[in-house]
Amino acid sequence: MKTVVHWIGGKPFGDAMGASGTWGPVTDPATGEVTTRVAMAGAAEVDAAVAAAKEAYTTWRMSPLARRMAILFRYRQLLDARRDELAALITAEQGKVHADALGEVARGLEIVELACGLGTALKGDTSTEVSDHVDVESLRQPLGVVAGISPFNFPAMIGMWMFPMAIACGNTFVHKPSSKAPSASMLLAELAAEAGVPDGVLNIVHGDEAAVNALLDHPDVAAVSFVGSTPVARHVYRRASASGKRVQALGGAKNHMLVLPDADLDAAADAAVTAAYGSAGQRCMAVSVVVAVGSAGDALVPRIAERATKVKIGPGNEPASEMGPLVTRAHRDEVADYVAGAAAQGADVVLDGRDFTVEGFENGHWMGISLLDRVSTHSDAYRNEIFGPVLCVVRAETYEEAMRVINGSPFGNASSVFTRDGGAARRFKLEVETGMVGVNVPMPVPVGYHSFGGWKDSAFGDHRMYGSEAVHFYTRGKVVTSRWPDPAETAAG
Repeated sequence: MKTVVHWIGGKPFGDAMGASGTWGPVTDPATGEVTTRVAMAGAAEVDAAVAAAKEAYTTWRMSPLARRMAILFRYRQLLDARRDELAALITAEQGKVHADALGEVARGLEIVELACGLGTALKGDTSTEVSDHVDVESLRQPLGVVAGISPFNFPAMIGMWMFPMAIACGNTFVHKPSSKAPSASMLLAELAAEAGVPDGVLNIVHGDEAAVNALLDHPDVAAVSFVGSTPVARHVYRRASASGKRVQALGGAKNHMLVLPDADLDAAADAAVTAAYGSAGQRCMAVSVVVAVGSAGDALVPRIAERATKVKIGPGNEPASEMGPLVTRAHRDEVADYVAGAAAQGADVVLDGRDFTVEGFENGHWMGISLLDRVSTHSDAYRNEIFGPVLCVVRAETYEEAMRVINGSPFGNASSVFTRDGGAARRFKLEVETGMVGVNVPMPVPVGYHSFGGWKDSAFGDHRMYGSEAVHFYTRGKVVTSRWPDPAETAAG
């Protein structure tokens, strides 16, 4: 069986029994078989990783910016050359189809490329002669050791959203990826070392709540980045903030797609299927609710159903597959329970994916596509983040009623509107209470030079992820006021 240990101080960390003596299972979602065991960190491993990062920081923070950029350029080249291998690791442990996994790697590379050109974002400002012989300059300096905690659904991309920007700014990093899909993070670390990232600048510890809390409490960790569910994001924010850390914690989502009667309904149906069922719905930007206004619902739901039944579901490493399995059996069963509960709470079950299997892979974590119409906003399927291939359709008579539904959600991650009316689109983008908005775009994921993040229960902390806000999160400002009398004037006096 394959074994995954930690990465500390530029090399694998752990022995045949694991440094802490405990292991976690990693399953192939398509077969249900345990293929890998992963070492689970305790306080000792976290201490070792933070100590290695702290030692490396003393020299890394003083390394010339041009040297950091050159290393990141080499890193980007290595990642590009190994993207298929990285995608294969993602598919094997997370389950998404190979095309989706390649897309994940591409999105991560976009942030690495941004980090490669961070020099202009790190430059300061200077004002001369604010008073006699007095100059004032503003600097941005790294924080020190920072940590990142990332989820199972994007085993490579979300780590790449964090550590390249952090180390480009001069920090050192301890990454705690999901133990459900740990292998991609190890390849990222190995390639970083090959690119020339010094020992201790990037460290990986695997584990569960014990490892997370050890990072949140550690006195030598200056900041924490997190992506995951809302309850855990809230915990991370409160606990890390209580110990004086800077925190960005992105939580769950219930992304709404508003469809007005004048919309191109064929385009809206295509978008709904792609956005709701891609990656088996296991992404924070998935559309999980369509709010259909007026006559749009009766025409839209059959279009979605017709398209959804054609989605090819199978193992992620098979080229024909368009949707893979869910990450674990427990998660698959939880998603199925939401479909059963929705029916009991009055929803029309247009498509029911609970009994879906794949021939030859009967033990995989399969969940077919489910489509629920006329879903009550009081039902569990609407109120909770399902994180699976389940799309809820809510009916509204007017735009105003639809906006009350969308803005009444405690989540505020992303939303979109489908319409041909420019005035309605403009009104929506100004009135909707979400951090990311799409106009005839179902999943408005910002490009790397903008920033990613939601509102309300979808984000905790003042800083969004990547883009210019990452520089502000991973650095702190310093203002220097200097007085240097003119030697000529001093001599004359």
